[in-house]
Amino acid sequence: MAMVGTKRLLSSQIHRISSLPLLSRATISKSSSSSSSSSSSPKKVADRIVKFSAIDHEGKKREVLGLSGQTLLRALCNSGLIDPESHRLDDIEACGAECEINIAQEWLDRLPPRTHDEQFILKRSSRSRVLNKHSRLGCQVLLTDDMDGMVVAVPEPRPWDTA
Repeated sequence: MAMVGTKRLLSSQIHRISSLPLLSRATISKSSSSSSSSSSSPKKVADRIVKFSAIDHEGKKREVLGLSGQTLLRALCNSGLIDPESHRLDDIEACGAECEINIAQEWLDRLPPRTHDEQFILKRSSRSRVLNKHSRLGCQVLLTDDMDGMVVAVPEPRPWDTA
């Protein structure tokens, strides 16, 4: 009986995956293969915690907890600093730069460089079409253990995000 239920669940998941765009399927297969390869030496959640500070648009500094491998945006949403309803988490194709975050100078060199897509989206959303060197898209920055202690600033929500 349990086998039939498992087969139905698996069948429905396969149907959902086959209806996804090709890029999404590649991401799913990449994440599932990386999770299966890391299962040989799993890290405890406590070992994956990344603590960093976020300064909100009112100037208040707050400690934020995230997990290595999680996006900066997801950690900020989980802490209540960013409204998750105004973002499509982790999806650069749908990104409108609402997740733009400013990163403290001393941490910029420790991050991987922006991708071409990230630069394009940040420039497109900038009023002056000039790229702020401290700006990054929170949906594109993956937290690592090396980011423990990082400082970021969350800009004021745009008017259309607060309605």
